Amino acid sequence: MSQTIGRTRLAYSRAWHHVSLASPTTPSLGRLASRIAILLMGKHKPIWDPSTDCGDYVVATGCNDVLVTGKKKEQKMYYKRTTRPGVMKSLSMESMIRKWGGGEVLKRAVRGMLPKNRLRDKRLERLKVFEGEAHPYRTNLMRFEGRIRQVEPEVKTELLKQTSV
Repeated sequence: MSQTIGRTRLAYSRAWHHVSLASPTTPSLGRLASRIAILLMGKHKPIWDPSTDCGDYVVATGCNDVLVTGKKKEQKMYYKRTTRPGVMKSLSMESMIRKWGGGEVLKRAVRGMLPKNRLRDKRLERLKVFEGEAHPYRTNLMRFEGRIRQVEPEVKTELLKQTSV
């Protein structure tokens, strides 16, 4: 029996998921980051394999309303090492949101949830974050019965037109 059953081009196609942080039912930062990491890795697909990149795109909007519990906005620190020995810069979450926006906080949280291998940067590139609700990827997202789905390309109909002529 062939081992390539189910590993077709359609199985590896990438869907576009939309996450709105402005909705009242949005979970806290860590829970949301772990769900986004699962979508970026492709663990929700039956063809998931740790060595292949079969994840989907995720568009996160409303990142200025990122939800954190407790006093994390004031107490959580992000550290950055410089090339000089003994020099380390620190930045609180509150100042990071003011300086770079909530999207950077979400990206760093998702980056920590992804496996530390050579696929991490490629997977993180598929996470698109926006401070407001407007984003340029609306053509990739489509609604059917209240759910967002991917727009399928019109490749098959073009091939049928060429063969019938």
